[in-house]
Amino acid sequence: MKLLFVLLLMCLAVSSVSAQQQEIPVAAKAFMLSDYQTGQVLAGQNVHERIEPASLTKLMTAYVVFSALKQGQLTLDQTALVSESAWRMIGSRMFIEPNKRVTVDELIRGMIVQSGNDACIALAETVAGSEANFVTLMNKEAKHLGMQNTHFTNTTGLPDPNHYTTAHDLTLLATAIIRDFPDFYPLYSLKEYTYNNITQPNRNRLLWIDPHVDGMKTGWTKTAGYCLITSAIRDKRRLISVVIGAKSANARSIESQRLLNYGFQFYDTLQLYKKNDSLATIHLWKGTQNELKAGFDRDVFFTLPKGQADKLKATMEYKQPLIAPVQLGQEVGTVKFTLDDKTVEIYPLVALEKVDSASFLGRAWDSVKLLFN
Repeated sequence: MKLLFVLLLMCLAVSSVSAQQQEIPVAAKAFMLSDYQTGQVLAGQNVHERIEPASLTKLMTAYVVFSALKQGQLTLDQTALVSESAWRMIGSRMFIEPNKRVTVDELIRGMIVQSGNDACIALAETVAGSEANFVTLMNKEAKHLGMQNTHFTNTTGLPDPNHYTTAHDLTLLATAIIRDFPDFYPLYSLKEYTYNNITQPNRNRLLWIDPHVDGMKTGWTKTAGYCLITSAIRDKRRLISVVIGAKSANARSIESQRLLNYGFQFYDTLQLYKKNDSLATIHLWKGTQNELKAGFDRDVFFTLPKGQADKLKATMEYKQPLIAPVQLGQEVGTVKFTLDDKTVEIYPLVALEKVDSASFLGRAWDSVKLLFN
């Protein structure tokens, strides 16, 4: 038997409902705006359409390098001997020189700020011995992050028919960098970097225009167009925008700024429940106690259009009879959040305590009572 309880929520906001997206025109082949905390898509177009990532690829190159640093396989002061292939790399460069040593820290800055293709090759060879081996790691991490429509063939983003991703997958990647490597993410806010007496500016113009913007990466090829992933934080709330295939460097900045302003102006993100807060007390059979405290195993945040919070409803559903033993964290039901009768999100309802089985007599007595329940 299933028991249902409806909770009218007095305040909040949430999670991934495309039904709550508003239409906003953006001059780009594809775009996506999401809330970092909840992962909700606030606006988007062609978010799952295959696109060419150009230098946005370097976010995954960085992710693999950051992982190697975190795991102790690499150090920032470690030096790499620049190979002939790294030096001869076409496209944007940080101008490293062959047969000279460069620190990993310098190469990372050259890759992020100067978008150096040569830096990417040098880092790949240092981490994995070759670019081909490194690309294998990139695709492995993409799969791990849930980037289901992504495949890499190089570290730089140079055009290749089998080198592709989507706006949605790039959002997952950008989110992962911010979440998994908070110590390295500030590198994406650097406005310029000098190496070999050559100073190059960060191509993300919004770093100069909007003080709330603190990253992330630009990209361009003739076939991909002008691309930009941007993250900004206002009033402790972070948004991530992805713009693919704009017509100019100026256009990608303008469209990204419009998306960010739209998200901050028309949406709110609030915390509804804290992890381990008791949400309900459920009757328990054949246990050392006859009640079980239940709640969420995570903080629950919601993002909704402003003025819509009072329309959000939650329905708690769990099966009865619930019989001991019950383990701490065991799923005992679900809570479904809806807005205007449309499902916003479903969260598991979990046990907030461990309850062992009752004695033989206790279990027998509850078995008799269940016969007449």
